[in-house]
Amino acid sequence: MKFFVDTANLKQIKEAQELGVLDGVTTNPSLMAKEGVVGKENIFEHYRKICEIVDGDVSAEVISTDYDGMLKEAAELVKIHPRIVVKIPMIKEGLKAIKYLSGKGIKVNCTLIFSAGQALLAAKAGAEYVSPFVGRLDDISTDGMELIHQIRVIFDNFGIKTKILAASIRNPVHIIKSAEIGADVATCPLSSILALLNHPLTDIGLEKFLSDYRTSQSVSKVKI
Repeated sequence: MKFFVDTANLKQIKEAQELGVLDGVTTNPSLMAKEGVVGKENIFEHYRKICEIVDGDVSAEVISTDYDGMLKEAAELVKIHPRIVVKIPMIKEGLKAIKYLSGKGIKVNCTLIFSAGQALLAAKAGAEYVSPFVGRLDDISTDGMELIHQIRVIFDNFGIKTKILAASIRNPVHIIKSAEIGADVATCPLSSILALLNHPLTDIGLEKFLSDYRTSQSVSKVKI
C-alpha cells in the first residue's frame, strides 16, 4: 500500500520523503489556505514546489462545480507539472469531466466518495483514483472501513484497475485496516504515519539494550 501525505506543508512533505515513506501528496484549497497560500499564482507555484519534492502523484483539486469550469481548471493544473493528478468532486458534472479528462490521458482523483456506488461510477468514467472518506463516515456513526471493503470487493469482482485511495484517515488504526482490506493508497496527515512508529515494547526494549551496554562498559573499565 502506498502512503500519501494529505498536506500542503512543505516541511512535512520533505520529512516524509526523507523517512522513505512518501509515495505522493494530496491537497485541497483548505490545506493551501492553512499554509497561508492564497491567490492563483501562489497556489500554482506551491504545487510546483511540492512536485519537485515528491516522486509520485500530487493531487490538485478544482474548485469549479460545472463541467466547463472543471475542464478549464484541469487544463491549467496539468501544465504545472507532469506529476499533477486532477481532483474532481463526485457530482454529475464531475463524472462528465472525469470521462473527458481520462479520455485525454489525464489522471483524475475522484474525491468526496461516500458510497460504493459512487466509487463504481467514478471508476466507470475512467478515474485513476477514487477517494472514499473514512473518517467523515466514522463521524456520523458509519463504518468507514466497511466502505473500503465494499469497493475492494466490487473492483476485484470485475478487474477494475482504478486505485482505492483511503482518505480522511484519522489515526494509525485506519492505516492498518486500510492495508488489511487492500486499499491501494492511504492518504493522511504525517502525524498518523509517524504514530505507526510508536510501541511501548520498542521503547522498553531499546532502553534495556542501552542499559545493558552502559553496564558492560562500566564493568570493562573496572577490570582495566
